[in-house]
Amino acid sequence: MQIKPLNELKDFLGKIAAPMNIEIVDIEWNDKQTALTVFIETENGVDLDTCEKFHNAVMEPIDEFDPTYDAPYTLNVSSPGLDRPFRTERDFERNLLKEVEIKLYAPLKGKKFLEGVLTAFDENSVTVKLPQEEVKISRGKIAKINKAIKFD
Repeated sequence: MQIKPLNELKDFLGKIAAPMNIEIVDIEWNDKQTALTVFIETENGVDLDTCEKFHNAVMEPIDEFDPTYDAPYTLNVSSPGLDRPFRTERDFERNLLKEVEIKLYAPLKGKKFLEGVLTAFDENSVTVKLPQEEVKISRGKIAKINKAIKFD
C-alpha cells in the first residue's frame, strides 16, 4: 500500500499536538496490519486519557490529510514506552543529568553495556558519568541509548 511520507504526516500532526502540549516522538506504518501508530510524549508522561484525547483531536484532520490515499487503515496513538531508544535531540535534552543505559556495537574497555548519568551530548557524541570515570562516546558506536529503568 502506498502512503504519504511519514515526515509530512509528523509535521501535520505536530501542528495539532503543539497547542495540546504533546510532542510527536515517532510515527510508524505497519503495512501488514495497515496500521499507523503515532507515538506521543508530554512533560508529565503519557497515560490512556492523553492518548484518547489526542486520538480524538486528530481523527478528522488526519482523514482530510488522507495519509493512505483513501485506503482503509487503523490509527493507533501510544506512549513510546519506558525503554524506547533516544531518537531526537529533545530525547537527549529531556534526559540530561539522568541515568541512561547504553548498548554498544563493540566493547569499550571490555564492556558492551554501560549505565551512567548523561552529562553532555552533541550531534556526534554523548558523555556519560560512570561510577569510576566519565567517558565520551561517538554516537556511531552506540547501538541503543535509553533512559535507565529502575524498579524499587
